Amino acid sequence: MTDTVGLIAGEASGDLLGAELIRALKARHPSLQFEGIAGPRMVAAGARALAPCERLSVNGYVEVLRHLPALLRLRRETVEHFLANRPRVFVGIDAPDFNFGVEGRLKAAGIPAVHFVSPSIWAWRGERIHKIRQSVSHMLVMFPFEEEIYRQAGIPVTYVGHPMADRLPLEPDTAAARRALGVEAAGPVIALLPGSRRGEVKRLAPLMLEAARRILQANAAAQFLIPAATAAVEASLRQQAAASGLPIQVLSGQSHAAMTAADVVVLASGTATLEAALLKKPMVITYKVPALTARIARRKLYLPYVGLPNILLGRFAVPELLQENATPDKLAQAVLAWLLAPERCAALAAEFRVLHETLRCNAGERIAEALEPYLA
Repeated sequence: MTDTVGLIAGEASGDLLGAELIRALKARHPSLQFEGIAGPRMVAAGARALAPCERLSVNGYVEVLRHLPALLRLRRETVEHFLANRPRVFVGIDAPDFNFGVEGRLKAAGIPAVHFVSPSIWAWRGERIHKIRQSVSHMLVMFPFEEEIYRQAGIPVTYVGHPMADRLPLEPDTAAARRALGVEAAGPVIALLPGSRRGEVKRLAPLMLEAARRILQANAAAQFLIPAATAAVEASLRQQAAASGLPIQVLSGQSHAAMTAADVVVLASGTATLEAALLKKPMVITYKVPALTARIARRKLYLPYVGLPNILLGRFAVPELLQENATPDKLAQAVLAWLLAPERCAALAAEFRVLHETLRCNAGERIAEALEPYLA
């Protein structure tokens, strides 16, 4: 057994969580080494990347089937690596469909397998709890209500809060973000976040750009920011923005700054919606997947909403425009409705502040404490 922690993170949000986990463990155990499927933030924090986490950035049933041979090969190679170079503990970060397969093999071989970020079994595909019980040694959850679900299923669990809630200030500095990005305060600022995966961006960026055109027809002073998660996505967005002729500023990364600077955020359903909530921003959530993927997913949903802010607040606090409702006109109307209702925006910000305080638990320290038995 090596003095190593094995890690696998999927996409940009998992990379960010993985980097924070690495820093929390290094503070207690400076000699620990980290390796696995990692993104640039994890590498910067000290991980050795066996493969980039971008290789796991595939979503939807149809899309996964297309990439399945490559994903299975990557999972097999990763498992073989960790069986030959046994870490003290393995931590799978999000990417549940990929990670549970790895965790089950490693757990069976006597390597503790911890999973960080519960899949949304309370929202859909609740039957996964049985696979989780077989696959993981310990589950680290970010939302308070998740702890009891795992406890009742007999799975060791620790509620750690959300690292993002610790990192983000309770009061976002919108003016400072605008100065840093060179945004003039002449008119409303709208951040457009079409996602981090290429498939998401391909489907959602044209939709958001057309919505921006309609918003400008109603408010000629509106300004738009589009942060790009990767270099490949940035190149595509710059080309589309230039072709549109709209006053759009494409940013290299900087999604946090873009959302902080915004009056309203339009974004793909996913982790970014929670960040927007923690930044106290009114938002419009949208998403489109191939029709077959949507039909399969709808049959498995338990809740009427998919956005994390709505799930956590237990109601449609922000609009969700999905599939056939994801049209430029409807997106534009939803954005303009926020801009015309400052009192509604203020009430939502107050709710989001309470949510922020609930999730702010010094997650890094809690994660380190939960993993300590496996590192002693």
